[in-house]
Amino acid sequence: MTATLPANSQGQLRSILGGSLGNLVEWYDWYAYSAFSVYFAESFFPAGNPTAQLLSTAAIFAVGFLMRPIGAWLMGMYADRHGRKAGLALSVALMGGGSLLIALTPTAASIGIAAPLLLLAARLLQGLSVGGEYGASATYLAEMATADKRGRVSSYQYVTLIGGQLAALGVQLLLQTFLSEAALEAWGWRVAFVIGAVLAFVVYLLRRKLDETQAFKIASHAQAPRSTGTALLRQHPGATGLVIALTAGGTLAFYAYTTYMQKYLVNSAGFERPQVTLIMAAALAIFMCLQPVFGHLSDRIGRRPLLISFGIAGTLFTAPLFHAIAGTSSPLVAFLLVLAGLLCISGYTSINAVVKAELFPAHIRALGVALPYAIANSLFGGTAEYVALWLKDSGHESLFFYYVSGMCALSLVAYWCMRETARYGTMGDEKQH
Repeated sequence: MTATLPANSQGQLRSILGGSLGNLVEWYDWYAYSAFSVYFAESFFPAGNPTAQLLSTAAIFAVGFLMRPIGAWLMGMYADRHGRKAGLALSVALMGGGSLLIALTPTAASIGIAAPLLLLAARLLQGLSVGGEYGASATYLAEMATADKRGRVSSYQYVTLIGGQLAALGVQLLLQTFLSEAALEAWGWRVAFVIGAVLAFVVYLLRRKLDETQAFKIASHAQAPRSTGTALLRQHPGATGLVIALTAGGTLAFYAYTTYMQKYLVNSAGFERPQVTLIMAAALAIFMCLQPVFGHLSDRIGRRPLLISFGIAGTLFTAPLFHAIAGTSSPLVAFLLVLAGLLCISGYTSINAVVKAELFPAHIRALGVALPYAIANSLFGGTAEYVALWLKDSGHESLFFYYVSGMCALSLVAYWCMRETARYGTMGDEKQH
């Protein structure tokens, strides 16, 4: 049995915000770390120590991706055993704790090697949180929505995800406007992480007041099998493999058009950094607003047609779009081309969470959504920028475009062969009352 959204609009809004705002905190933190690392690197790592600098830019930044599968495994089981509400509250608490730890950690000049170790500990906490947040929030939103609105409601996960990127960008611009470079390096960078901790605390309070989903209540009273990684692989190998397959191309394309695109516009297309900031901010804002539109469309025509349209578009148009962007000197044309790429991947981003939720029964749904997604995300999304920059450095940058196209084509095969989850998925058996 699936729960309906709360009858009053205030309760409905609280469910959507509570279920999705953790993504805003997650992506705010992710981009804040990237944006402000140039200011706080010397605070945590002694000047003139190249090994420590490499640790800062490589190991500590990447640890979030490395910890995601572990967080997905642990937090997915927690949400399946103790409830979606409990999982959501714990994940955002870990996020906030990591941000606060970064904000309050003294400099290496004050506490020595303990400073980078505390930074590493903070990123470990946030990596665990990020791994579990996706599964818990995707499951909660899908279970709280009525069947005819499940795609639209679930799409708000990516609305807040993109909102987090834009929020981090906005904070960076504000601090750069009102603070000097010296102030930013001395203490101003800490403001960004204090904001992240405050956002996490607000979302934590909101999530504490959420209703538990009816699907979880029924599964817990039915004494269903315990959610474990072994049970997931033994009982649902097909669905687990399908999540990895349908995620691989989508997550790679998403990172190519969002995180790597910013560097591509500067390094390969030759745009100035302020121009790139405006291009990406405008394109991401429109991309964010379009997610519920595509989600609503999936409620009308099904998930599979949207996934197939993304697979075809990603396969055919990725390389031409990147080549066209490199060949233009017009910021407006570049913006339109980036937006075209983001439109192509909207068929995936808007509904990927609900599709995964519809593949697993309630007693193991959070783990089933989180763990295979985290594995694919780490393998393909987390390595996208590294692969692209490595190929560029070796003089074969265009191979990255065809790599993205090839992975979209492989995912297209999965989309083509899968059944329509909106109609034949596990949530169709959870009848409403």
